[in-house]
Amino acid sequence: MQSQTIDPKQTELNHHHTTTEAHHEEHPDHRMFGLVFFLIAEGMIFMGLFGAYLAFRSVLPVFPPEGTPELELLLPGINTVNLIASSFVIHNADTAIKKNDVRGMQLWFGITALMGITFLFGQVYEYTHLEFGLTTNLFASAFYVLTGFHGLHVTIGVIAILAVLWRSRKPGHYSDQNHFGIEAAELYWHFVDVIWIILFGLLYIL
Repeated sequence: MQSQTIDPKQTELNHHHTTTEAHHEEHPDHRMFGLVFFLIAEGMIFMGLFGAYLAFRSVLPVFPPEGTPELELLLPGINTVNLIASSFVIHNADTAIKKNDVRGMQLWFGITALMGITFLFGQVYEYTHLEFGLTTNLFASAFYVLTGFHGLHVTIGVIAILAVLWRSRKPGHYSDQNHFGIEAAELYWHFVDVIWIILFGLLYIL
């Protein structure tokens, strides 16, 4: 009767796999919870800024102060449509990866990144054509702080999307079973979108 030879390397790999699974079960993935907690904290900061802005409106007899040039709605309106549409675009990427369509995910993420960059260029263009500066009056200061802080978040979102695209170059890095980075970037992008809708209503419509 022939004895079976045991491969030490295979035994070690099996042990490592078993240990990894046990470790995963003992320590569940809380990354999404952490991201949601972070976004709640960021949302509270924005709510504080929005509350301060509304307080300024309520206590001052005239707001914006007299002499403040009216904001143009065309470019910000286009930017708003662009950002809202990008939320639908990035969701297509999540749908694609859950079908193991990596190329489809890369396409939709690439389009979203371009839409985000377009939004930022539109904001910079608006800044360069405004007829008031950061210290002109209280409204001007609030405008730049709110839009600038949001623009920073858009920039971070674009960087996150580009980071996912870079990592997706490695075969098998993302799949229907492993796509946290894609879901995290999508959730963050939706957050940025919702904040802008509120901000647009406060600054440009009210």
